Amino acid sequence: SGEVAPPLQQSFMIPKKEINMVSDMAKWKRSQAYADYMGFILTLNEGVRGKKLTCEYKVSEPIEKLVALLNTLDRWIDETPPVDQPSRFGNKAFRTWYAKLDQEAEKLVATVIPKHLADTAPEVAVYLKESVGNSTRIDYGTGHEAAFAAFLCCLCKIGVLRVDDQMAIVFKVFNRYLEVMRKLQKTYRMEPAGSQGVWGLDDFQFLPFIWGSSQLIDHPNLEPRHFVDEKVVNENHKDFMFLECILFITEMKTGPFAEHSNQLWNISAVPSWSKVNQGLIRMYKAECLEKFPVIQHFKFGSLLPIQPVTS
Repeated sequence: SGEVAPPLQQSFMIPKKEINMVSDMAKWKRSQAYADYMGFILTLNEGVRGKKLTCEYKVSEPIEKLVALLNTLDRWIDETPPVDQPSRFGNKAFRTWYAKLDQEAEKLVATVIPKHLADTAPEVAVYLKESVGNSTRIDYGTGHEAAFAAFLCCLCKIGVLRVDDQMAIVFKVFNRYLEVMRKLQKTYRMEPAGSQGVWGLDDFQFLPFIWGSSQLIDHPNLEPRHFVDEKVVNENHKDFMFLECILFITEMKTGPFAEHSNQLWNISAVPSWSKVNQGLIRMYKAECLEKFPVIQHFKFGSLLPIQPVTS
């Protein structure tokens, strides 16, 4: 696993034309961006291993500011109710909500970044705007989730977030992000982006299953077979991200779990959480990071460059 990079002391503002989209999957997998992104995901995976959401951890000022930023996005949902329209899915009010984010993103990011790093705000804001779904299609998927992880990774690379923020990044910030995304998905009836339907892990998210399974490694009582038990989920979801995801799925879908979430049902037969965790990391690389429809919109700049990895 990679280490969170130390703060960098230069300006990162780059011309917009230099923020490119991926066109070559092999180039992407060899890139510094891929190495930094995966290193970030795996560092956090180790950081939350065996820890509950409700445990004590350090909450720094930048973490509090990120939560405040997400609270603002949540408030805007309340201020932008769905509109009456003939189609059941993809409520057009999402476009109004998104337009506000598009306009305010740089200002929001500037509230998190110290003044001497203000030049980085335009580049970092790109990832925030990409992380909430697509305003044309009114959909959301794992590519958007990856953009939020990239947003947090960039904040680590410029030194706003530090190594001792690891638990708070997942438990405080990413967990709040999930709550806001679930509210967006429900309020505006967003379509899943690039969904594999019943054969996908989940319609919208992937990372909380990775980090959530890491939380459960070496748990004295809970085994993978238990997450399909409604009573176990209800009693433990506030402690474990994985079970919170299962609860949301069962609230949103009807019918037998084995039918609407076949991949997760299969995972419940894996003997240990460490094997679940390893398998999900492999699956994330294969099904998300190495699938062109998911990663084609990933942006590159000076913080997450497309250039081949140098270290």
